[in-house]
Amino acid sequence: MREIVWYRVTDGGTIKQKIFTFDAMFSTNYSHMENYRKREDLVYQSTVRLPEVRISDNGPYECHVGIYDRATREKVVLASGNIFLNVMAPPTSIEVVAADMPAPFSRYQAQNFTLVCIVSGGKPAPMVYFKRDGEPIQAVPLSEPPVASSGPLQDSRPFRSLLHRDLDDTKMQRSLSLLDAENRGGRPYTERPARSLTPDPSILFQPTTENVPETVVSREFPRWVHSNEPIYFLRHSHAPSSDGTVEVRALLTWTLNPQIDNEALFSCEVKHPALSMPMQAEVTLVAPKGPKIMMTPSRARVGDTVRILVHGFQNEVFPEPMFTWTRVGSRLLDGSTEFDGKELVLERVPAELNGSMYRCTAQNPLGSTDTHTRLIVFENPNIARGTEDSNGKSSLSELLA
Repeated sequence: MREIVWYRVTDGGTIKQKIFTFDAMFSTNYSHMENYRKREDLVYQSTVRLPEVRISDNGPYECHVGIYDRATREKVVLASGNIFLNVMAPPTSIEVVAADMPAPFSRYQAQNFTLVCIVSGGKPAPMVYFKRDGEPIQAVPLSEPPVASSGPLQDSRPFRSLLHRDLDDTKMQRSLSLLDAENRGGRPYTERPARSLTPDPSILFQPTTENVPETVVSREFPRWVHSNEPIYFLRHSHAPSSDGTVEVRALLTWTLNPQIDNEALFSCEVKHPALSMPMQAEVTLVAPKGPKIMMTPSRARVGDTVRILVHGFQNEVFPEPMFTWTRVGSRLLDGSTEFDGKELVLERVPAELNGSMYRCTAQNPLGSTDTHTRLIVFENPNIARGTEDSNGKSSLSELLA
């Protein structure tokens, strides 16, 4: 024997990178990859060991063996063999998001809803599936995304009622009360979130606003809402990455029923040969309740810039809600009828805004809720007194004086 040389083959076989050499003449072996932190090691003169194998190690390898010819020591006969190292890697991340959000609550028309499970870092591509309330979802496979304008998704499979599983007595009573109120022409039933007995410290130190406690959660389900099991449609997409891994996206689409789907638990699970047990991510579909309003500065004066911000809810909300601000009985300071965004900014507030009330509507496809807050503007000693509003009334601080 003369030598044993290992090569790593790259670029489709056009490049062969020498990894290790065993010199039989001097009984020595050495690495040709100093910049590779000498991860390889030669065992029993003919075996290459790759500890802590990585995705980048994936690919073909060749072993070249040189022996002296029997007839002459000057001639070396070469032989070679090859093998493909297939490196598996478990997914590194999993996430469930809602597609096309934020979106409003629809009172008059059924709308499709899509959950997207994003799984990254796996090789080969993992198997991704959904569960609802711990039960696997039997979905109709789709090769193409549903057309947005096609209306509610339909399938030829028979419907099966979910009332026995997803609706408790309270929800049933609320549903019946809605129908009774509609038949009688009365006001539909509305829900109010439970109020904590512990005062919110953010309210105690914010004299700028007068918080109106009434928060109305919309539960006006129209007649298009049916208490039947939805038909789910599932579509997968694969996006290879440069490192050899695959990003998998599983899209679960169905016609949303806020009456049943509110507070439903959806989980995305992943199976992969490199995992000993499935990975999981879960979300609960929840309508917003009780937006918490914060206003700065804590004591607004004439000429200040006031910021009114929604900084949370009484519950965990999913998917992300959209926010709309309006001024009760009038237009906003800039003359617009409404403003979309989490924060409403009123620049250089005049005394005329003293006592004005603002409504924040937070909504997602599961429902909507309104909350109100009243702005109190105090006199600014740096601005000359005598400023009056359009009704000829002095500011509140002047009245108190």
